[in-house]
Amino acid sequence: MNKEKIALLVDSGTDVPQELVEQYGMYMIPLQIIYKDRIYTDKVDITPEEVYERLPIEIPSTSLPDGETITKIFEKIKADGYEKLLAVTISSGLSGTFNVVRLIAEDFEGLETFVLDTKNIGIGSGLQAIEAAKLIEAGHSWDELKTKLRNDVKKAKVFFNVATLEYLQKGGRIGLVASILGNALKLNPIISCNGEGVYHTVAKARGRKKSLDKTFELVKAFIGEHQKFVLAVAQGQAVEEAEAFYEKLKANFPQAEKIYFGTISPALVVHTGPGLLGIGIQLLD
Repeated sequence: MNKEKIALLVDSGTDVPQELVEQYGMYMIPLQIIYKDRIYTDKVDITPEEVYERLPIEIPSTSLPDGETITKIFEKIKADGYEKLLAVTISSGLSGTFNVVRLIAEDFEGLETFVLDTKNIGIGSGLQAIEAAKLIEAGHSWDELKTKLRNDVKKAKVFFNVATLEYLQKGGRIGLVASILGNALKLNPIISCNGEGVYHTVAKARGRKKSLDKTFELVKAFIGEHQKFVLAVAQGQAVEEAEAFYEKLKANFPQAEKIYFGTISPALVVHTGPGLLGIGIQLLD
């Protein structure tokens, strides 16, 4: 029971599956997808498929909505009767969302706000948001929530495979991933976020199949001896591989509390291109 009237706000880059956004009544800051001729709102008036179809013609850019739009979301939360706001954003090392939300919160009266920098992206952030929703629902106090979520940042991880590094490069999001070499040698890097929340290469494998096998090994290593955890598979134009990976996780980790399955948001498609497979893990013990 949510005694303290705590609202939960996420940005669309956290890739929380839509049914969970609805189930937990999460508020959403939609990222924007900017084409030469018009601006789309992530997950609202554009689908991942539409972005893929247009990539050969134009690679759009992405950005945050303006401060006014975010302030309106704050006003709506306050009007809905909430007194406290927990905002969960993708990594401050990859996006300006965290800082903008934090700055707006400082000036906004009537809502006590805590902004969690997940140091992650996509479903790696999303699992932290889902965990936050469950803690709120279980009636944890505001201070308990903040402490636990801060401590649990390092217990969340995302590993993802991209078919090409071209889009990360063009979007300027390449971080510490060495790009030119990889493309030449058909090396498929497995990418994650480091402690600062910036992309880096965790491992490389030659060819897609080996890369996915290696990803599975990394997931296994991150779980280690842990008995309580949730997993997630997120894909962008890699449905068959994602489904096979999902089955493999199910067979190997029967103790997982839940394995989510979903599509990545259009805004993330822009930076990763087609053929993305991401695996999220959140340790709970």
